[in-house]
Amino acid sequence: MFSSVRDDLRATLDEIRAAGLHKPERVIDSPQSATVNVSAGGRPGEVLNFCANNYLGLADHPEVIGAAHQALDRWGYGMASVRFICGTQEVHKELEARLSAFLGQEDTILYSSCFDANGGVFETLLGEEDAVISDALNHASIIDGIRLSKARRFRYANRDLADLEAKLKEATEGGARRKLIVTDGVFSMDGYVAPLGEICDLADRYDAMVMVDDSHAVGFVGPSGRGTPELHGVMDRVDIITGTLGKALGGASGGYVAARAEIVALLRQRSRPYLFSNTLAPVIAAASLKVLDLLESADDLRVRLTENTALFRRRMTEEGFDILPGDHAITPVMIGDAAEAARMAELLLERGVYVIGFSYPVVPQGQARIRVQLSAAHSTEDVDRAVDAFVAARAELAA
Repeated sequence: MFSSVRDDLRATLDEIRAAGLHKPERVIDSPQSATVNVSAGGRPGEVLNFCANNYLGLADHPEVIGAAHQALDRWGYGMASVRFICGTQEVHKELEARLSAFLGQEDTILYSSCFDANGGVFETLLGEEDAVISDALNHASIIDGIRLSKARRFRYANRDLADLEAKLKEATEGGARRKLIVTDGVFSMDGYVAPLGEICDLADRYDAMVMVDDSHAVGFVGPSGRGTPELHGVMDRVDIITGTLGKALGGASGGYVAARAEIVALLRQRSRPYLFSNTLAPVIAAASLKVLDLLESADDLRVRLTENTALFRRRMTEEGFDILPGDHAITPVMIGDAAEAARMAELLLERGVYVIGFSYPVVPQGQARIRVQLSAAHSTEDVDRAVDAFVAARAELAA
């Protein structure tokens, strides 16, 4: 039976490679950090890492690692259970309480990933008599989560408030019982920030709830790193915040939903990814508590990330590269052609800078790019070296 399927799959894989869309996985034989050892063509070497979500450089922070070691001794390796059976420890409840306080929400529920968190919200809260209004560039986990629900679906153009209002009107006139607006706080391929103030205004006008996936913001966006709701002054107006522990908050894994108390209470009873997936490993929960300690005790990491981001964006602009506007640590360098983006990424790796070319279907056709991600772990010299490598790689491509 599989022989015929194998031929079809091989043909599809050949098409992906021929289109320059193949995504190889490189092996790293060092901890995640500003520099990593990457196997490139069988030749391992140390390279600058400009493609991780390690925004605050905490993935190998000694205090975070120390907290993880202590947690292994205190709480063990894993829970081997889901939360409602025998998978809840004090460390999980403590992390939920700390996240609630940090994000200004009434309660928090932990998931094994933010993908699961987004997968567990819509089906639980919305039925066929309800409506969900989603930004066109929302993360794949939101899209997939919405597909699991029976709610009527509306999609508005990215950050287009007029289109959002039109969809809200349509949902209201269609008799929707509940309306939920959902948006990324920061759009991961562009680094653009959602206009949450105006979105909350529209939500008030049309009696809708607001949900924000703030995975690329919590920890470093906003005056104290509490994310895009804090940045826009709407922490008390956002009903649901989903996010990850796998980016700025330590870089391991795990996700959460921080929300109104009644929403979290219902998720604990009916959210399938929560009810049927093993509990977040206690070592991650304990290390995440240490991350929150670090964030609440000083802002040096956020300041350094801001400085590195501004330097990279300024220098790349001066060198004539097409970068999307903004001030987020996600800095897309627009290339256009998928094969050219992939080739530039290879040339940069040869020059000691590890980045990834993104192309369709991750981004629209003709909008291939290299997504550079700055980190507080980078030095000024690291940033300058990366820009110089881009200049040299561009010259070789043009030769």
